Amino acid sequence: MTQAAQTKFFITPSHACSYIENQQATTLFLDPQVSPNPELYHLLSEQGFRRSGSSFYRPHCASCNACIAARIPSTLFKANKRQRRIWNKNQDLDVSIVAPAFTKEHYELYERYICERHQDGDMYPPSEEQYLSFLVQGWSAHGMFVEFRKENQLLALAVVDRLENALSAVYTFFDPDHSNRSIGNYAILWQIDYCRQNQLPLLYLGYWIKNCLKMRYKSDYRPLELLTNGQWLLVN
Repeated sequence: MTQAAQTKFFITPSHACSYIENQQATTLFLDPQVSPNPELYHLLSEQGFRRSGSSFYRPHCASCNACIAARIPSTLFKANKRQRRIWNKNQDLDVSIVAPAFTKEHYELYERYICERHQDGDMYPPSEEQYLSFLVQGWSAHGMFVEFRKENQLLALAVVDRLENALSAVYTFFDPDHSNRSIGNYAILWQIDYCRQNQLPLLYLGYWIKNCLKMRYKSDYRPLELLTNGQWLLVN
């Protein structure tokens, strides 16, 4: 029997929604006793699940379907004018892939980013324990930390999972002093390029939420596939 056939899921009690103000939410979680293999992670991603640390989850709200899983078909993607400018502006950066691990340099950048850009979010205030459980632990054997540096100064870090036929963009944080580079967008463009170079047809972006300003940027990447009623539909 395959791991997928033995998988169990659990539904949380109602809790405050992280994305839409004054909204209640429920979440479907993979059994925490299960450590997914690459095949199961692939199947979960196809069904709209995301990873946070060692947890795999998907929104499961009875009266709301605002959270829509989104992915970019890398071979079909066409950069718009603004994205081409962002790509060109950041060609002076050195990009390297390192193994997922805790470092003081990475954490200090994460701490600054959360404190300056996300004081209204559920990751504030940041802590080393939270950082470890969110980004370092869970899928280290197949994960990548992508460093973006300028003259050896760390400007951004993208946490990315390598799947069987895709990348999954877990989280990106950056130096707020260099926000003029639009380096969060550049990290996505870099991941699309990595997919193309490594024959990976898909980049999973997480959830697109129309009424959440922080999530709307994902619709700038076209064409985009959205998981609607159990099917991935292409949006040009």
